[in-house]
Amino acid sequence: MEYIKPEFEKEDFHCPFCGVHTHQIWGDILENASIDGSGWHHMPNFKGALCNKCKEISIWKSGKLIYPDNPNISPPNEDLEEDIKLDYNEAASIVEKSPRAAAALLRLAIEKLCKQQLGEKGKDLDECIGSLVKKGLPVKIKEALDVVRVIGNESVHPGEINLNDNKDVAHKLFELVNIIAQDRITQPKEVSKLYNSLPQDKLDGINNRDKK
Repeated sequence: MEYIKPEFEKEDFHCPFCGVHTHQIWGDILENASIDGSGWHHMPNFKGALCNKCKEISIWKSGKLIYPDNPNISPPNEDLEEDIKLDYNEAASIVEKSPRAAAALLRLAIEKLCKQQLGEKGKDLDECIGSLVKKGLPVKIKEALDVVRVIGNESVHPGEINLNDNKDVAHKLFELVNIIAQDRITQPKEVSKLYNSLPQDKLDGINNRDKK
């Protein structure tokens, strides 16, 4: 599905919290400065959008999204498991404030992907990637995995990569996570679905051919 960027007063877009493309309910933001609670009034130039899916409210000032501050991050691949999506979305919610923390979360996300969805048993991510390489992992996907792994490691240990000086690198990691998921999970699932939709006699013919 095409990514629909959050826009001011647009009725539907990909939620910057949960990443789901869904309806948004717009309303004014109120504040109360009085002790007895009787002083509610509209905050000028502020509006909120309630996500119909996760019920979180994004906050906009003068037409610009100010909370959360991750409008340019694509949502996680829909075929990722829910706890991996949570890691991805948490990383997206903090990448502007702490790209190092976001990179560490994305590294955790791909380790979970390798172990939970790809069935790898390695003691660490490096070992999991090595096992996938032996099984025929495409070179570019191996490189994508290693980029997220190395930068994620560097973000929590002293190293040569300073993400605070280069947020663009942190932003690119989100794209790589989705590229990995698309190649390892989504594409095989879609091919299997189409293959299994073939008439049974055609499937039987293929199976007989492959036994020769």
